[in-house]
Amino acid sequence: MTPHDPSAPSAGTFRTVLVANRGEIACRVVGTLRRLGVRAVAVFSDADADARHVREADVAVRLANGTGAGDQLRAYLDVDAVVAAAVATGAEAVHPGYGFLSENPALARACERAGIAFVGPGPAAMEAMADKLAAKGIVAARGVPVVPGAGAPGMSDDDLVAAADDVGYPLLVKPSAGGGGKGMVVVREADDLPGALASARRVAASSFGDDTLLLERLVEAPRHVEVQVLADAHGNVVHLGERECSLQRRHQKVVEEAPSPLLTPTRRAEMGAAACEVARSVGYVGAGTVEFLVPDAAPDEFFFIEMNTRLQVEHPVTEMVTGLDLVELQLRVAAGAPLGIAQDDVVLRGHAVEARLYAESPARGFLPATGRVLRYDDGGVPAGPGASPLRLDSGIGTGTVVGGQFDPLLAKAVAWGETREEAVDRLDALLARTVVLGVETNAAFLRRLLAAPDVRAGRLDTGLIDRLVAGAEASGAESGAVVPPAARWVELVAAALFVAEHGVVARPDGGTGGNRMVGRAAGDDPWRAGDGWRLNGPAAARRVVLVDADGAAHEVRVTGTARDAVVQVPVPRDDGWEPTAADQPVREVRAALTADPAGADAWWLTVDGVRERVRLALDAPTAADEPATVWLWHDGRTVALAAPDRSAQAARARAERRRARGDAPGATDPEVRAAMPGTVVTAVADGDPVTAGSVLVTVEAMKMEHPLLAPHDGVASVRVRPGDLVRRDQVVAVVHPHDSGAAQPAAPVPQPDTQGAS
Repeated sequence: MTPHDPSAPSAGTFRTVLVANRGEIACRVVGTLRRLGVRAVAVFSDADADARHVREADVAVRLANGTGAGDQLRAYLDVDAVVAAAVATGAEAVHPGYGFLSENPALARACERAGIAFVGPGPAAMEAMADKLAAKGIVAARGVPVVPGAGAPGMSDDDLVAAADDVGYPLLVKPSAGGGGKGMVVVREADDLPGALASARRVAASSFGDDTLLLERLVEAPRHVEVQVLADAHGNVVHLGERECSLQRRHQKVVEEAPSPLLTPTRRAEMGAAACEVARSVGYVGAGTVEFLVPDAAPDEFFFIEMNTRLQVEHPVTEMVTGLDLVELQLRVAAGAPLGIAQDDVVLRGHAVEARLYAESPARGFLPATGRVLRYDDGGVPAGPGASPLRLDSGIGTGTVVGGQFDPLLAKAVAWGETREEAVDRLDALLARTVVLGVETNAAFLRRLLAAPDVRAGRLDTGLIDRLVAGAEASGAESGAVVPPAARWVELVAAALFVAEHGVVARPDGGTGGNRMVGRAAGDDPWRAGDGWRLNGPAAARRVVLVDADGAAHEVRVTGTARDAVVQVPVPRDDGWEPTAADQPVREVRAALTADPAGADAWWLTVDGVRERVRLALDAPTAADEPATVWLWHDGRTVALAAPDRSAQAARARAERRRARGDAPGATDPEVRAAMPGTVVTAVADGDPVTAGSVLVTVEAMKMEHPLLAPHDGVASVRVRPGDLVRRDQVVAVVHPHDSGAAQPAAPVPQPDTQGAS
């Protein structure tokens, strides 16, 4: 850690600490500071001016930034601005959280020059562990086993290709300066290595400012087990047990638990001792995590991967089984005091499991999702250490805008139990009752993952999620890992009543033509009751069309008002939804939707005398040709249903008729659209011939590269260039089939500035 001035406050008596982060980790650190009576200082970019971490801190300082999405991110990476904010507010210490500057030696040195304590290790230890090549050499010299590999600073792609045969295939390409799985690529064939090296270098250079790469032998089906260590400046080093982090996707952890269901007490002691030796090898001071791979075929072996020189995202599971507050211990060490605990004082009790709640779309390849949170309800579950048996660390609230410029992590749901089974059951229940409307999340995927037999049995490895996803995609079964939940007929009833009662949506951007009428809002005006009343005749049914995530339209007919209606709703046959079939079954029910005064956006849905609680919110469209969206939470599920107005319904019908008249069976859409906001990093030349499945454009978003592929053979008309920001669903290219008669591709179309990710 950064040397601390003896004249500064002693352990536990920092008066002011600046938190150089945002989101849920900033809220987490602020919580401990406030409990200790320490003044908490937040920093924020313009995009976060009203963010939760800003509201919860005692003082907040704006970090100067531009208007672009990249400027918002760079604001949190400005070392000088962070230290200046600490000096201006009288902060005696800076806590970096994780991500951003947490493993940047420049911040530690800048704090030292300013006479401010850095809550983390010293620059030398940070640099030694940041260089994966150097770190492997250091720990191997201390007898810690490492994965066989190759790589050295200055090695070119050709050098690495030449060394790959000695490493052996399959292998893993890793940025030497990286972490968190960014830039890591699995290579199984020699022909794939050059492309993997090029991609990994781009990510490494943009994410870490260092494009040095290394190769490692790929350990097939390994378990990822990490050990939490704590060390002080007085020579004390302890470990707090291990965390099982094998449930990963794209090398990013998804579900973590403590302790590992794999380790015996003997193996736990061996790995703990090795982790402490890693910390001692670089004179480590502070909280850190040593990561190991355990081969599935040889569970008695383990190999050092890396050391993360910061607090980990998954640290809450360690806190729940040890009863310790890791942030408080970090502050104690940063103030120069001894840890105050010995190895024998660390006792693991029970089991804890954490799931990361991301803004992402599992059905779209887990691409990050964006939007405004219309309603967030944590059910009163507390956050931070001491929360047990349930804990929900979150950085969002109702009204939070989730953009493409930051990591998509929204919250961490954590549950403790006397047994692993009890902890998993409690976590599933917590995910079910956590309400997020307005932004798609991975909550349903997490619940299906926790229910998987291998997960329940503790048979884990880092490839398990990929196999579950591949199996789900192959079968197409809803019980699979990623297939989005289809709307149930009772949810269609709730959404239709909600639209019929509250379906007036303002046109975006002050558009002409007045408000869009998706349904009819009755209020107290009998002439606008919308109950279908007719003189000398039966009431007319209102037609509400709801479109699900698969694009299937469901027509629901409502007779009466939302408070008392007869609803005709389509129901699926045994073989699934076929809403366009003439013989689609229809169910008629008597239903009512009434507001629940106990909660915002809370309603009571009564169907044939059975009443249950639902949450509903209407998301107005952002463009004139887009439909409104009804977000619904019901029975632990969240469903989004588009509610097109009459003009949108007519346009949809016309498009379907055109396709029916002109499209050949199996035809593909020539337009290629961005699946999410981002920055273009590569693009083929305009006019190039392309083949089906080849990469046309690569978009970088949420710290990952996303290739956009040609839908068929043809000539590419490319509408973007490297460096362009793109919106979600923006057309980036059009592939003209060879027989389309297009002699020349269209010229690139200039795109306006957007607020996409950078």
